Amino acid sequence: MTAKDEPMATPVLLAVFAHPDDETFRCGGTLALLARRGVRVHVLTATRGEAGSCGDPPLCRPDELPLVRERELRCACAALGIEAPIVLDYRDSTLADVANEEGAGHVMAAVRELRPQALLTWPPHGLSGHPDHVAVSRWATRAFDSATRAGMQGPLAVYHLAMPRSVARQLGLKQVLATPDEQITLTVDVSAVWQEKMAAIRCHRTQWAEPSILKAPLERQRLFLGAEHFTRAAARHGQDPMPLWLGQARWHPVVSGNTTGV
Repeated sequence: MTAKDEPMATPVLLAVFAHPDDETFRCGGTLALLARRGVRVHVLTATRGEAGSCGDPPLCRPDELPLVRERELRCACAALGIEAPIVLDYRDSTLADVANEEGAGHVMAAVRELRPQALLTWPPHGLSGHPDHVAVSRWATRAFDSATRAGMQGPLAVYHLAMPRSVARQLGLKQVLATPDEQITLTVDVSAVWQEKMAAIRCHRTQWAEPSILKAPLERQRLFLGAEHFTRAAARHGQDPMPLWLGQARWHPVVSGNTTGV
């Protein structure tokens, strides 16, 4: 029996990102909630983030940063209660130069091994426009399309991270490529795993030793970090597994429009 034919039992989510810390700020609470509900959550990270900061003051030498950031990534995944990450060997800020077929091949290899029912990644514009974010979004989309054409049982849906336009406006985040509120399809209240998310943020010490948001009033922290937003970008036959996995206890709509509050 092949992976194409075998039934998928345990719920599995594969998140596809570019850098260490991508998994934490915009979706770490959701990943932690999914893990609490029995979903096996895997993160594939394409680089070790060597183009990032060594910290202020520096916590390592530049040549040490890739190893340090991989350790920070592993620390964050443990804090969120998810599986150890899959880390590829691409250099930070070079993913736009990687052939789409090659990058998608890595995602497909993970899909064949892990057999996820859902993929999570950046939106096509990368939310910030970062070329690495844009690249991994293309890889995940291509892998989903390839798996569908091959008749594999999964993934059933692709979700994108999103920032509602109303929230970006309240926070003054003009550099974020925000999504119109009515296009947000899923909003997650992550207050139940606030401590786990804060612990994961603090794992990324070189990047966020004292994030300014953590010095802000609690109301502003909650606005920026207390709810996580997504769009369902693609699905087979209307499948929508993420809300089903989390159930009604953990989710609520906080923006207007076509939002699924579960």
